[in-house]
Amino acid sequence: MSPRQPDKSPSQVDVARLAGVSTQTVSRVLSGQGSVRPETARRVMAVVDQLGYRVHAAAASLASGRTRLLGVLVVSTDRYSSSALGVGIEHAAAANGYTVTTAAVPDHASGEAFFEAFDRLERQGAEGVVIGVPVELNSPAMRMRMDRTPSIRSERASLAEDAPLAVDQHAIARLAVEHLLDLGHETVWYVSGDDYWLESQHRREAWEQTLLERGITPPPVIPGDWTPESGYRAGRTIAAIPGVTAVFVSSDEMAFGLLRALHEAGRTVPDDISVVSVDDIALAAYASPALTTVRQPFEALGRAATLRLIAEIEGRDAVGDLPETEPTLIVRSSTARPQAATSS
Repeated sequence: MSPRQPDKSPSQVDVARLAGVSTQTVSRVLSGQGSVRPETARRVMAVVDQLGYRVHAAAASLASGRTRLLGVLVVSTDRYSSSALGVGIEHAAAANGYTVTTAAVPDHASGEAFFEAFDRLERQGAEGVVIGVPVELNSPAMRMRMDRTPSIRSERASLAEDAPLAVDQHAIARLAVEHLLDLGHETVWYVSGDDYWLESQHRREAWEQTLLERGITPPPVIPGDWTPESGYRAGRTIAAIPGVTAVFVSSDEMAFGLLRALHEAGRTVPDDISVVSVDDIALAAYASPALTTVRQPFEALGRAATLRLIAEIEGRDAVGDLPETEPTLIVRSSTARPQAATSS
């Protein structure tokens, strides 16, 4: 007995025959190009589902001259914000018939490393690039690349660059610092993120300005680099400084490390020290105590950036609602009035 031959996969010819249309019509429906009557397109897609036909990406790109591939340029990191943005990008791309490829560069990499990664995405066939790294977009080298390949930044620290996609990093710091001052704390210490990132620079500026507007001289900045380890080191430093009652930490992940260091030093949160952080990642509500934090809409920003990029690639206006980008203070158990104020 001869071995059983595998079932033949359905082809565009099979779809066309069963749908009663030409193979050219099937190709136009699947690529989203050309004018096809809605009822015809629905009939073709019903047959595609019935037969389980799957488009071969390489063949489709040869036939249409398009790859329907988006590149994402990111920094190598395990930060929650990067993964959440990636989820938003992936979902928006898939919903619009695109796939995603990623090029990662080390944190603090040179501009040349960014450009090499961008070029690599272009060689892979990316029709557009979502930029998630702190590279200067107005440099001649970057402008040259953006002129030949549509690109958009996924995180915009400057409102002037693109207001609908921006989260006001100054507002984030103001919300955090004013919350602590309004509780009665005399000053607020700051554990910074990596100043390599504009978002960290802007939060530091707003922290300083908010204190100065209240007539308070800002204390020294405690440096961090976004990691829980740097938060832990900052927490050990804070625990050794007499009189500290309130701390603004530039990310939830750093705050987790800080909470552990304060606990090990016998400093109770929020009775001894109140803590506000940034991002509102999923674990923030389950820290001990639950973190008061300023929420950012990472997934929504990723989706919106991707929809705008696809619209630019396809030469049309972006569709879909823009995300709500106003930062939101989420008050939980890590902040309280200072003990002196409570006892008075």
